[in-house]
Amino acid sequence: MATAISDYALTLPPIAPLDASLRAALQAAIDDKTKPPGSLGRLETLAMQIGLIRGETVPDLTRPAIIVFAGDHGVADTGVSAFPAEVTAQMVLNFLNGGAAINVFTRLHGLALEVVDVGVRAPLPASPSLVNCRVANGTRNFVEEPAMTPEQAGAAINAGIARVLRHGQQGTNVIGFGEMGIANTSAAACVMSRLTGLPLEACIGRGTGLDDAGVARKHDVLSRALARHADVTDPLDVLATFGGFEIAAMTGAYLAAAASRMVILVDGFIASAALLVAARIDPNVLQYCVFSHCSHEQGHRALLAEFKAEPLLALDLRLGEGTGAALAWPLVASAVAFLREMATFSGAGVSNASAT
Repeated sequence: MATAISDYALTLPPIAPLDASLRAALQAAIDDKTKPPGSLGRLETLAMQIGLIRGETVPDLTRPAIIVFAGDHGVADTGVSAFPAEVTAQMVLNFLNGGAAINVFTRLHGLALEVVDVGVRAPLPASPSLVNCRVANGTRNFVEEPAMTPEQAGAAINAGIARVLRHGQQGTNVIGFGEMGIANTSAAACVMSRLTGLPLEACIGRGTGLDDAGVARKHDVLSRALARHADVTDPLDVLATFGGFEIAAMTGAYLAAAASRMVILVDGFIASAALLVAARIDPNVLQYCVFSHCSHEQGHRALLAEFKAEPLLALDLRLGEGTGAALAWPLVASAVAFLREMATFSGAGVSNASAT
């Protein structure tokens, strides 16, 4: 039986569908650039989508940002990950010290980076680089009980909404989300299996590097969890039962970003599992999403098929952190740049083939 949204203490922002009335003007603007029609390939499709999201024929993307949400998972104690749970806090410290892959890529490509603690188990030092939205010291073990109460899940969702709105106030209109949480591929696999109906075998992978025995153990643990909570089907209830605080925060972040007409850069498997929940709540969110890459995780490939998405990159990434979103940003920026800056046939004095 579904839990009422009121039990989650949520006020979800409404998401407007994209206004297709601008499509003809955008296509004309794209085709008037000094190039054969369609010769910039998927950059042209991307430019069209961004123009529709922003509601402009000459869109401008400002203050690109990545938010990394961090939280621990009680299910990590069952040995479903190759790494111990304490690595979550250690990696958050690495983020704060500027040493992780996402730090490198955001610095290189000029994206603002924010790290949000929504539920790390271990205490973290106060830092101007860390936003404290901690709901609890990690989730509970969902093999034995729901990972979160409705109130906790709602608090994490609201934290994600609030952080996106804060970035919007600072001028951000293009944003991506990353995560850190040992065992979050297990949480994502259960959320995905329950909401899509796909067998667990299609949803799980090696995560941070499990061997064959580890994958078998992961499958056994997650199978028992799905069986224990067999009657849970409502999207918010599925999130609260199997998800993590960082997954819930990303769910809220997606909804807020789409409602704010931001261009959303979708990262890998965990980020896409959170998007799956958001899309079950409001399918219009998908219209605002640019799918950055196809990861090495088989579950991510299945989720991309579920979304009917065409990712920009295929680099066999499986790191998370928002790294795929950061790597895709230069392509997104290029799509906007050609629409804004490339000469038109008439402006450059170049004959258009259609006119001959």
